[in-house]
Amino acid sequence: MYQVGVTAQGGGETNGDFSAVLTPYRSLSRRGFIVMMAAVSAVSFTAGLVFFMAGAWPVLGFFCLDVLLIYSAFKLNYRSGRAYETVSIAGNELTVTKVHASGRSNSWTFNPYWARVKLTTRAGRASQLKLSSHGRALVLGSFLSEDERQDFADALTSALSASQGQRAI
Repeated sequence: MYQVGVTAQGGGETNGDFSAVLTPYRSLSRRGFIVMMAAVSAVSFTAGLVFFMAGAWPVLGFFCLDVLLIYSAFKLNYRSGRAYETVSIAGNELTVTKVHASGRSNSWTFNPYWARVKLTTRAGRASQLKLSSHGRALVLGSFLSEDERQDFADALTSALSASQGQRAI
């Protein structure tokens, strides 16, 4: 089991089964969001009240607008955090399902014996993890950090090797 972003379950060494859920990392918890929004609201209200008392009452509206925009930006960010990817190996099937933030999902199925994992480093950009088989390629974990992507590539490669070894026996 990976601590951040990736959880893998199953006994890749014993039966060849593997299951992983890849999720984007969110550093701010729900409670942290509430505390942060309360602090931003309190500061904005206090500053707006000072301007209101000084006779510049329209400024209060701009402070309220700032709070609303910050709230909206975080809500949009959290919405994109609902996206995830699942990767599973069970028997003769490697299944990848990508679930978008909207809830729409796409699934791909590969034969684990022919599937290959390739982690490509790109100059000045994030690395890219691809799963390929029979001329088809699928990018995985684009939202993972470099270390998480490397760890997942290693885990998936090991699971594929174990799956291929089980079939050879």
